[in-house]
Amino acid sequence: MTAPQRLTDRKREAIIQAAITEFRANGFEVTSMDKIAATAGVSKRTVYNHFPSKEELFAEILNQLWARISAEQSVVYNRDQPLRDQLRQMLQAKVQLMADENFLTLARVAIAATIHSPERAQNMVERMGEREEGLTVWIRAAQADGRLKAVDPEFAAHQVQGLLKTFGFWPQMSMGRAALDVEMQNTVAESALEMFLACYQR
Repeated sequence: MTAPQRLTDRKREAIIQAAITEFRANGFEVTSMDKIAATAGVSKRTVYNHFPSKEELFAEILNQLWARISAEQSVVYNRDQPLRDQLRQMLQAKVQLMADENFLTLARVAIAATIHSPERAQNMVERMGEREEGLTVWIRAAQADGRLKAVDPEFAAHQVQGLLKTFGFWPQMSMGRAALDVEMQNTVAESALEMFLACYQR
């Protein structure tokens, strides 16, 4: 029973990887389920057994993107630790994620597929916003503890994340630049950290 399950999982993963390849090369609208099946080396029936439509297959790719984004939101506010140490951990995790080629590939697929579909783009932005809630929650907790100045937590979270994305995400998405190396990741994270604390720490 476990062997067929493993085979099914392998086929499902092959379909997802083939879809990422095709979506990235040809865009969402042009890519067909036939082409995805051929690239994955499986039958069209097998593709539809796993994903009833191209939209659901694309949704699964987005789900993997959301999972990667949420995986780095693991820091819970701790009143006994310096703010600098806690925030550094979150920001470094985020720039490391943005330097991951698998993440960048998924992000390129998602963005390319939403350019011509405002509804799809809105859904993507909303879901990404939900996944970034961890930093907002952390800021709110630090404010409640009297350690950060009064500011809209969501605004401040977007602000500091924007500092990271300016160097580690948008140039890679829009201009094809290489992912940040470790030294630049640390530079970007530390700079954003210093600016945030200089502005908002009590």
